[in-house]
Amino acid sequence: MTASPARAMTPEDITRIQWVSDAQLSPDGSRVAFVVTTLNQDKDEYVSNIWMVDTTGGTPRRFTGGPKRDTAPRWSPDGTRLAFISEREAKKRPQLYVIPAGGGEPQRLTDIKRGVANPVWSPDGTRLAFLTKTGGWEEPEDEAEKAKSKPARVITTLKYKMNGEGFVYDRRPHIFIISAEGGEPKQITDGDYSDSAPSWSPDGRQIAFVSSRHDDRDFDNASDIFVVSAEGGEPRRVTGSSGPAAAPAWSPDGATIAYLGHRYKNEAGRNVRVWTVPAQGGEPRCLTPNLDRTCQPFSGGEALAWSPDGGTVTFTIEDQGSVPVYRVAADGSSPPQSVIIGERQVTGSSLSRDGDRIAFTATDPLHPAEVYLAQASGAEERQLTDLNAGWRAEVALSRPERLRYERAGYTLDCWVMKPFDWQEGQRYPALLNVHGGPATQYGYTFFDEFQVYAGAGYAVIFTNPRGSQGYGEGFTRAVIGDWGGGDYADMMAGLDTALAAHPWMDTSRLGITGGSYGGFMTSWAVGHTDRFTAACSERALNTHYSMFGSSDIGHSFPESYSDGALPWDNLDWYLKHSPLTYAKHITTPLLIMHSEDDLRCPMEQAEQLFAYLRKMRKEVLFIRFPDESHELSRSGRPRHRLERFQHLLDWFEKYLTPESVAAGERAAVR
Repeated sequence: MTASPARAMTPEDITRIQWVSDAQLSPDGSRVAFVVTTLNQDKDEYVSNIWMVDTTGGTPRRFTGGPKRDTAPRWSPDGTRLAFISEREAKKRPQLYVIPAGGGEPQRLTDIKRGVANPVWSPDGTRLAFLTKTGGWEEPEDEAEKAKSKPARVITTLKYKMNGEGFVYDRRPHIFIISAEGGEPKQITDGDYSDSAPSWSPDGRQIAFVSSRHDDRDFDNASDIFVVSAEGGEPRRVTGSSGPAAAPAWSPDGATIAYLGHRYKNEAGRNVRVWTVPAQGGEPRCLTPNLDRTCQPFSGGEALAWSPDGGTVTFTIEDQGSVPVYRVAADGSSPPQSVIIGERQVTGSSLSRDGDRIAFTATDPLHPAEVYLAQASGAEERQLTDLNAGWRAEVALSRPERLRYERAGYTLDCWVMKPFDWQEGQRYPALLNVHGGPATQYGYTFFDEFQVYAGAGYAVIFTNPRGSQGYGEGFTRAVIGDWGGGDYADMMAGLDTALAAHPWMDTSRLGITGGSYGGFMTSWAVGHTDRFTAACSERALNTHYSMFGSSDIGHSFPESYSDGALPWDNLDWYLKHSPLTYAKHITTPLLIMHSEDDLRCPMEQAEQLFAYLRKMRKEVLFIRFPDESHELSRSGRPRHRLERFQHLLDWFEKYLTPESVAAGERAAVR
């Protein structure tokens, strides 16, 4: 018997993939705990459980069996217990649990109405720190009271809402500590500030965390590393409010704190670097001054890890489509060196207690993320899981081909993926995809979007135009003040490069699509060229000037990307660089998709473009998704994600088939 040929990937395959994340190596290096998430189409929800795999090999096994989401596994320092966050009780937000490392019944430690996040063990294993939100109006439990009107929201700050969370002006996350045996949690930070990333000092007496507590915090993007007693009290600021700070990690001797950040309060596209600062305060030292890459990848994996002797710090970077792991001497005596490399993206990592081994999750274009183990030097790498092997055997996935091209003194990348069942001598439609950000990168990761498009019969083209991460700070900042200029020219040059290298792509059947900044670029492109036969603009920024006051980051984002322009001083810049200004030139049939709870690029961005085009009798379709945020395509409800895919595929099928193109040509002649 011969094996049946592999089939094309379809949208429904996102419900068949096991999405692996958050690999945590046990202190003795014998096991890795990790999270496996699946999409349940029938229940329209995500289900996550914690799994285990031995580092010597063997079959991975499910360790927890919560009915919804078990996440954030964290080993106790002695390796005998595992803390995690779970939604296992009806009508309760995620709570903190502890379970014996050998298995058994988990013990719930918290019962907090708003739920908990970010659990961290104390060094002696007797306590856990975590975050929960405090303050704000509480919806009453009495049904009669629920029917009454809600109180007005009294807003005094610019940063009063956040995409994916809603109103945050009166609900601040703070640090709590609870005994590992249970009991009443103790709040150790408070005030009208948001606290995050708690990190215990080695002696267990203090906690470092991130917060913005300076007077101008409403007007800039700066944050600081603070230290507070584990008993509570007044936090002590360690850094100097010079820019954003993140991910504090104590050195083994407790004398130093490593963190991620840069020294620009209001500037976009700056490299996030690795720093150290004395725990008592003092002048920070940059450990990566000559590494021209950001050390805070968009794909995750931003945690810093010290070697047990305090000699090195491990971190990840974005590099020309890849996300490798690096380490650097903590005293700055030698430059950073790569540890885990390859045409792939590392999405998280952790070190063993002795610092000899590193567990990590990594993905490449043909493989959803799996768990790997290596020596801390990167040697002797082994794959520990292959949970998607059976699924991959069923599906024909398309391998991207990398193409390089020169423009304006830059060397740029684009990639081409062949459609499913590609045949020599045939011509195929192509979709140009534009990433968001703009300070992110496309590259060597498994991206369900692209594989679904290839499975539907499209060539897939994607590129990293100026403004992208992974090519140096100058390249990332080259888009500032020039949205729709050099970045647009780079993107179109990438398209031309792909078409020249692969003449089997049909230039009469070209589509373009993208979300967020990619939506901006899609809307911009169809207002400046008629080369595309159809387009889909998702969650787009279409009007800089109205985004300024309506987006959760609109008070700072347009200013930082316009090189300091403010609407009341330079409205011309906002108009000149807004796709809506050029909507009258759009002739390409345009699908507009947007989420009604999007606070990053608010719904009015889509509404205005739709109204303009509809009023001008243009070919336009407007799809609105209720109860979804800016993250619909990444973490929206499963049924909405599948419906979104179907709208996209139906739209491009309508316009990019040979028959539809021929019909359009006949209509144009008439």
